[in-house]
Amino acid sequence: MEKKKRTPLPVLIAAVVLRAVGIILLAAVLLAAGLIAYLSITEYKPAEREAVIPADPYSVGALPQSGASYSIVTWNVGYGALGDNADFFMDGGSSVMTASKERVGENLAGITNKLRELSPDLIFLQETDVSSSRSHRINETEYFLNNLPGHNLSFADNFKVSFLPYPIPPIGKVDSGIATLSAFRVDSAERVQLPIPFSWPVRMANLKRCVLIDRIPVEGTDKQLVLVNLHLEAYDNGEGKTAQTEMLKTILEAEAANGNYVIAGGDFNQVFSNIDASAYPLDPDLWQCGEIDASAFPADWQLLMDSRVPTCRSLDRPYEGADRAAFQYYMIDGFIVSANVRADSLETVDAGFRFTDHNPVLLRFTLGG
Repeated sequence: MEKKKRTPLPVLIAAVVLRAVGIILLAAVLLAAGLIAYLSITEYKPAEREAVIPADPYSVGALPQSGASYSIVTWNVGYGALGDNADFFMDGGSSVMTASKERVGENLAGITNKLRELSPDLIFLQETDVSSSRSHRINETEYFLNNLPGHNLSFADNFKVSFLPYPIPPIGKVDSGIATLSAFRVDSAERVQLPIPFSWPVRMANLKRCVLIDRIPVEGTDKQLVLVNLHLEAYDNGEGKTAQTEMLKTILEAEAANGNYVIAGGDFNQVFSNIDASAYPLDPDLWQCGEIDASAFPADWQLLMDSRVPTCRSLDRPYEGADRAAFQYYMIDGFIVSANVRADSLETVDAGFRFTDHNPVLLRFTLGG
């Protein structure tokens, strides 16, 4: 009887290795397919316009008056996790989870204390988390509402993803947006979707930028104070910023044509062309902001930024204990106001980037300029 030949050991090992690699590759493909299917099913798909119900809308009964002066602050709060200890992988740093739960609490308390100190009638906040892994599921809108008494609050999601799988470790769940707090009675609020520059599948795990419009009756008139809170595109090739800015301009002009007092503010991720930002030259190796052409707006409108103090710092490294001169600084936060609103003063408040990577910007204004 002929002896059965044994398979050489190297061949057996190679076969086992190839099989293991095949199983791993198949598992990776199935996992990726499952993840794409999950993100597709759970993708946030807001309508073009959605009504927003303010929290405690009638808790404050006062109304603004024509001829009276008020104040408003805009502040990107960095979801409570981008204090001076933080760097961020999307901006040249390496960190993904940038703050412990205790540090998020410390940042929120510091932001709230500064807002109390400034005591504005109106507040625009950006990057405000509701239930996100990166901020340890703290409901920040609830925190601000509870700790800034005398204000109601409107909120609109602009970043809502069940699970962000990148980078390593992954970002996880994100539920975040923009919030407007008002010491006046808000008659209505609305979320308006802006153009989305990303296509499938990137779109599924990306921001759905919007504006949040609050309408406040002006006492003794048939006009409204129209507040437009915004956070425009950051990580696109420039086309998204342009399209979103154009839609913003259309919204503002339509409101002004109705005789309303219009104030738009927030994080534009762009500098206004009428602002001298030469003190903050852009480093080509770091994130680049865009530019909004001020001449594209009506000549009697005001595009306002205070360049004496930068509104944002780079996140390529932690700020605490570092050489401050080595950072990239930006002018990207400010206001656009209609001709019938007089800008009495504008100040970028130097908060030292202690609690977030942005500084608050304070505008004092008079209705009926």
